[in-house]
Amino acid sequence: MITGLKVELRPVSLEDFKRTYDWRNDEETAKLEAGAGFFRHSLVPMEKIEDDYDKAIKKLDKREVGEFSIYTLGENPMHIGLIGYRELSSVSRRCTVGIGIGVKEYWGKGFGTDAMKTLLHYLFKTMNINRVQLDTWSGNLQAIRSYEKCGFVIEGCLRNDAYIDGKYYDTIVMGVLKEEFQY
Repeated sequence: MITGLKVELRPVSLEDFKRTYDWRNDEETAKLEAGAGFFRHSLVPMEKIEDDYDKAIKKLDKREVGEFSIYTLGENPMHIGLIGYRELSSVSRRCTVGIGIGVKEYWGKGFGTDAMKTLLHYLFKTMNINRVQLDTWSGNLQAIRSYEKCGFVIEGCLRNDAYIDGKYYDTIVMGVLKEEFQY
């Protein structure tokens, strides 16, 4: 387990993964997390989620992909989201990260920011990664602000790359280097 100031990152259990059923079937949550991939990410039956767990989560190669459950700290820890890394290159020492806070009561309270900082600390200090990147759609302003608090800077913009709710949005590419990160 990897501990931050407000959260703890734990291995993803089947019960944790089953909780994503509610998150993925909530339009607002799924849209913010998946952006243009909303149609693939949402309205997923429980059987598909269980199958995804067996096929993907249980068989992760930690050298290339890591997936964690985000739990609150305290006497009654609560599972509030998922966070992970993928596309890890041991030669270039870089990877791509993603996060989703599924419990709306924890939005805008610093839990996502702490989870991301905790993962970045692990990637930079333990795994000796040099560069971490992510992308999001330009309409997800709360995520962009959170990423900036973690040290990410906007490195690029793919214009009109995401089509969401009948409107085109830019895909915002952000990155942070080990030397820039402050925990």
